[in-house]
Amino acid sequence: MSTQPQPIPQPIPLPVTAVVCLEDRAQIERTTDLELSAGVQQLRLGPISALAVDRTLHAELTGDHRASVLDVRIVRAWTPHGPQPTSDDSALRLRAHTLEEEQLALGRRRDRLNARLDALGRLAADLLRDIAEGSGFGETVESRWTRELDRIDGERDTYGEELRSMEAESANLSSEIADTYRALDLAEEQPAELLGHVELTVQAAEAGTARLRLTHLTPCALWRPAYRAVLDGDSLSLETDAMVWQRTGEDWTDVRLTLSTARSARAGEPPRLTEDRLTLTDRTAAERRTVDVEFREEEIAELGPAPVVGLPGVDDGGEARVLHSPVPVSLPTDGRAHRVPLSAVTCAARSEYASSPELSPLVTRVVGFDNASGHALLAGPVDLVRDSGFTGRGTLPFTAPGAPVELAFGSHDDYRVVRQSEESRDTTSLTQRTVITRTVRLHLSRFSAPGEEGGQVVSLRERIPVSEVSAVEVRLRKEACAPEPDEVDADGIARWDVRLAPGGHRTVTLVYEVSASGKVTGL
Repeated sequence: MSTQPQPIPQPIPLPVTAVVCLEDRAQIERTTDLELSAGVQQLRLGPISALAVDRTLHAELTGDHRASVLDVRIVRAWTPHGPQPTSDDSALRLRAHTLEEEQLALGRRRDRLNARLDALGRLAADLLRDIAEGSGFGETVESRWTRELDRIDGERDTYGEELRSMEAESANLSSEIADTYRALDLAEEQPAELLGHVELTVQAAEAGTARLRLTHLTPCALWRPAYRAVLDGDSLSLETDAMVWQRTGEDWTDVRLTLSTARSARAGEPPRLTEDRLTLTDRTAAERRTVDVEFREEEIAELGPAPVVGLPGVDDGGEARVLHSPVPVSLPTDGRAHRVPLSAVTCAARSEYASSPELSPLVTRVVGFDNASGHALLAGPVDLVRDSGFTGRGTLPFTAPGAPVELAFGSHDDYRVVRQSEESRDTTSLTQRTVITRTVRLHLSRFSAPGEEGGQVVSLRERIPVSEVSAVEVRLRKEACAPEPDEVDADGIARWDVRLAPGGHRTVTLVYEVSASGKVTGL
């Protein structure tokens, strides 16, 4: 049995059958059946995208056939474009292709006219032979012979004139095509396309069919989650989609698509340990006499990825998440966003009207529901739809399966909120203690249509400062509040549930004190 590799055959098609789309690249899987002969042989497969990453190339043979992969590699070569135009071609090249198509159609019409003229010539010869034979036998039908000869001559003149016009048009087209290609030669040079092929060396114990599975990573592909929330009464339908972009150089046709948040480009090495020296110094006399404080605005939020400029990354809560498309999908390599449906769920919704006058004078409808999709909801944009149609676009935060989540479905113009704030400062002469009293009044009004009935509860929220040092105390003056807040949480957010009748109005008053000792500065 010879062990010399056989000559490289024609390339074997190697289609894409499955894709795992990562945050900034894609893992491509290709499968095909190979007809192997006994011994060592070298196969050429493809073409594939030239962007394939060589070091991630992996090939394996599956099935009952006894064969093994000895070597696999990607070879690349510049290949001229095919004769068919593409969307990337220039207007001049597209014009040349259009003129060639017109010339081809004109040639077909000219061939048909020549065939008709040949048929008319044979018909005229047959008629003249019929006249000669009839005259020899003494049969004369001059009227019929004259009518037939006139009809044939008329059709030959008509088709002949049409053929001459077509010849002139064909000459003009040929001249225009020649001018166009001369302009192309001066203006641009048709670039070749870089294509890759897989060279596979296998060894088989016997002839037969084996199934090849080949995988590799490819850049220029990414995905991001997107959602569509439809509010219908007390139920909410949430559709989870994936926006996929790919310009890998080859189309994905009827592939099994998997979406993953794994970051394969991130190094798996632990961080380097460096020394962190801590030095203790004595406070100065001025530092011991005073406590420097300041008001600080702090956003209440959970830990997550740092915001970036441009397209944000995928927030997966620190754990790699995997989502699957329920049906095979086809994605062209055009670099545009394509929406791929992943899942849809309908769940019960809880609605409330809420307002934070310090941030916005609007009353917003907030809808809460539990994540019943069966998978984690990754952070992403959500299209909001309710009875009146599309109402806007919001942001869905990362939500674990079964966890509650809230969405704001736009403001209501029939409410108006006015916020007024007053502040007074007093210092005691004996203890030099500073007391800052702040009074906040919230005026809430409802403008209802004639005939509207029923009250509506609006949840008002106002914040109270939270002290982080013992030298500064914050106290809520409940006796001066009208009415007293229904709840004050650990972050200092006071909440009132105010019921308004149609056309009604209410005023809510909040009073709190910020007290600091004499050695506190910065207030």
